[in-house]
Amino acid sequence: MNYRHAFHAGNFADLVKHAALLQLLARLTREPGPLSVIDTHAGRGLYDLAGPEAVKSGEAQAGIVRLMAAKDAPPEFAPLTAAVRKLNGAGLPRRYPGSPWLIAEALRPGDSYLACELRPDEHAALQERMRGKRGVRTLLADGYEAAVAQTPASGRALVLIDPPFERADDYARTVETLAGVRRRNRQAMALVWLPLKDLETFDGFLRDLEDAAPGPLRVAETRMRPLTDPLKMNGCALVLLDAPGDMAGVLEAICGWTAGTLGSGGGAQVYGL
Repeated sequence: MNYRHAFHAGNFADLVKHAALLQLLARLTREPGPLSVIDTHAGRGLYDLAGPEAVKSGEAQAGIVRLMAAKDAPPEFAPLTAAVRKLNGAGLPRRYPGSPWLIAEALRPGDSYLACELRPDEHAALQERMRGKRGVRTLLADGYEAAVAQTPASGRALVLIDPPFERADDYARTVETLAGVRRRNRQAMALVWLPLKDLETFDGFLRDLEDAAPGPLRVAETRMRPLTDPLKMNGCALVLLDAPGDMAGVLEAICGWTAGTLGSGGGAQVYGL
């Protein structure tokens, strides 16, 4: 695979995904009992926004830099902006936290986090970033397979699936993974991130997921532009399986601001299946 998230760290899709993730974790960690989190495509955990990849793409400038300077961002972004400020202090953000960093910081004593990464170089960086963090393990492995094998058979669990969608089978493997996770643990919840290119592909994924992994689904679409070119990433979507009921309003605020402020002629919608 050629994908390198360093080119895309802090872009609009990261803002949607990470703001929603932190809001979801805040709710789950308020509930009693340990929580197990599994991340199938963890990446390196922390990204240099002044590095050559980020500078070349300019996506962070159009994403996290604009969010940090915004005066009208809804409070649902506050945990994410606080995490970025904690890493960077005042001024423009130089470092951006990936999901491993954010999850590890949110864990309580007794919670656990397994961060899976398939690329040896990315895993080595991830392992170094996570060194010494309580309750955290990293695994150099196929995250789809690891999620099914490592999800606890009982108790509360959250599986985060965020593949690069470079491979033709990423959609199918995501569905298979969630079906396997739910067979193993009926209490397991999931947060899936997907690109929005064309509605036929996305709708097909939702139909397959409904059939394979029964349970209440909450879908949040962030369309940055009209879906007229299926070769472009025109936006992104989050699909939550068995999420807390009050996440709908949270997702509406996050996706609506991102599409309306950072997008061009798009829009946002949140709905249940």
